[in-house]
Amino acid sequence: MPTNNFFKARHEIYANMANLTKLAQSLLANGPHKVEKTSRRVRGLFDSLYIFDTTEARHVWEHPYYPQFYIPTSAVRQEKFTKTEAIDDDESAFLATLEGKDKKTDRILAFEKGPLAGLVRFEFAALDHWFEEDMPIYGHPKDPYKRIDILPSSRSITVQVDGVTIADSSNNQFLLETMLRMRYYMPKTAARWEYLTESETTSTCPYKGVANYYNIVVNGKEYKDLVWWYKIPTAESAPIAGHMCFYNEKVDIYVDGVKEEK
Repeated sequence: MPTNNFFKARHEIYANMANLTKLAQSLLANGPHKVEKTSRRVRGLFDSLYIFDTTEARHVWEHPYYPQFYIPTSAVRQEKFTKTEAIDDDESAFLATLEGKDKKTDRILAFEKGPLAGLVRFEFAALDHWFEEDMPIYGHPKDPYKRIDILPSSRSITVQVDGVTIADSSNNQFLLETMLRMRYYMPKTAARWEYLTESETTSTCPYKGVANYYNIVVNGKEYKDLVWWYKIPTAESAPIAGHMCFYNEKVDIYVDGVKEEK
């Protein structure tokens, strides 16, 4: 089960990724954690145009948690792509821009030397859509070494907040994802809806799709975004469609009457 130190370290890595210059300098100095070829077709859509369409992409692990797709420079539409500022005096990597008909992004790195030479990193959120083969990718590429299992279970799950029961069910879907704690997906009919309010928050997961959220209001206090659900999950996560899940770390969960550690 991930610890607080795990989440702290991951947060620091993600913060460094936001600074493209620091990220490039780190990758040039230390190399990525791992690089692997993939035979899948990878496409990126930007401003209604496919900027690349390749079967020569690389899975690049910039950190231990999941990979990014790096694209061969030769697969990028050159008329839309411009290298700008060099990262170092050796011109080992450059910041770059991508310009469409109506919009532009500068969240791009182009590597000329080192272990990533000849590859371009497009920040995932900077493009409108990514596809592997004909399937959309949500949030970031899937890690080929991780998986999810969804198991129906008759073990009873009770969720409480501040001593108040919010949901209770013995007809659940248990979701196990590599390196993460088990999540309990409960039918929406198991909830006491007088305690739930809709949230505007959404999030994405490459294994499950686009999630919507609910807040919990108990004893006059609002607990934001403690519940999520997938209206239309990905095919591999179809069993959790219409089910809701509560943050184990932030609510009290009882499994067959035994309180789970947070």
